[in-house]
Amino acid sequence: MKKINKGQKLWKKAKKLIPGGNMLFSKRSELILPEKWLSYYSKTKGAYVWDLDNKKYLDMMFYVGTSTLGYNHPKINKHINSIVNKGVMSSLNCFEEVKLSEKLVEIHPWAKMVRLCRSGGEANSIAVRIARAASGKDKIAICGYHGWHDWYLSANIKKNGLDSHIIPGLPVRGVPKALHDTVIPFEYNNFDQLKKIVCNHKIGTIKMEVARSMQPKDNFLQKVRELATKNNIVLIFDECTSGFRQTYGGMHKLYKVEPDIAMFGKALGNGYAITAVIGKKEIMNYAQDSFISSTFWTERIGPAAALKTLEVMKEIQSWKILPKVGKYISSSWKDIFDSVGLNCDIFGTPAMPCFAFKGKNSQKYKTIFTDLMLKKKILASNVVFASVSHDNEKVLRNYLNNFYDTVNIISKIDKKQINIKKYLNSPTCHSEFKRLN
Repeated sequence: MKKINKGQKLWKKAKKLIPGGNMLFSKRSELILPEKWLSYYSKTKGAYVWDLDNKKYLDMMFYVGTSTLGYNHPKINKHINSIVNKGVMSSLNCFEEVKLSEKLVEIHPWAKMVRLCRSGGEANSIAVRIARAASGKDKIAICGYHGWHDWYLSANIKKNGLDSHIIPGLPVRGVPKALHDTVIPFEYNNFDQLKKIVCNHKIGTIKMEVARSMQPKDNFLQKVRELATKNNIVLIFDECTSGFRQTYGGMHKLYKVEPDIAMFGKALGNGYAITAVIGKKEIMNYAQDSFISSTFWTERIGPAAALKTLEVMKEIQSWKILPKVGKYISSSWKDIFDSVGLNCDIFGTPAMPCFAFKGKNSQKYKTIFTDLMLKKKILASNVVFASVSHDNEKVLRNYLNNFYDTVNIISKIDKKQINIKKYLNSPTCHSEFKRLN
């Protein structure tokens, strides 16, 4: 009888207690390795995680990319432990929120004011509320993924406008139908499409990820900035994912394009919950014309973790390490795919490389890949959120040697030299998010 790991046993219980099984869509077992994924961890350190059976795995996914400095960072944890012992909530405000705001403005001189919160979805909603208040217009042009809130999902009410952003047919029951046509998606690097949207609609806000699956072409970001300025449109850069990976701050610094508002999260606290909305004073002051407030935005751990994370980042210049690791991995992928004769796409930003199997069996190949790598005690998918903890010869050699062995098997399956049934031992993984940029 096939042994089921403790994580899968708990996952089956979770799906009876929690709608969807967990709190984050992209961590659902069915998206990764149905019926076999570990699902839960007991502890972490550096580039490694331990499952509920106390087995150690190298994590080459770092899913959702929060821990760029590695899991369970000793300097950050030591600082947070001292903070916890002093108290994390009181009738008064924590002074760290002022220090963090000051630091973020110092890193981004174009911005003058900051609002802090705890999640990317919250940060996006705060930014949209402020932008709508400042512009006096409801309609928003978007490019990328910006969370689960009503304002964003409203793009899918009638026209399935988010099909190419996330997943086809994304359900939006519960989102007020009156919000339809308030959010209009556009494609990355398609400036003519965005220009047409601005001409045909009363757009008050342009909201986009700076870069994810592809790089800007033909001065795309500069053109977007000029279009927004010319039409008195508030330009928001969602850097919840891209921030602090390739620069000390937002990725927009690479392209020398300044928005009116920017958001940061994920990497900002190295695993601790903290997000930030920064912006120009004349825009951010409109937050006073609306009600934006939440109890746990005043909690102390997030800002304290962010301050120590920024300190460590600057000390080791992590934004130079991450793209170096990512480029090495993506280059090695190409060499391996070429050597085994398997045609795959490689894309993404240097610090977040991605690959995709091609053809009708792509999802099956992805399932087999994750399964075989898991048997080698490696958590792996088609995406790597590079971490400083990956910058290690032993770690990369272990990963890439096993990557070669696994992809070589998939190549033989693709060439009909091996029957796919020999290695497809679980249901095929479900489709994941699709990103417009």
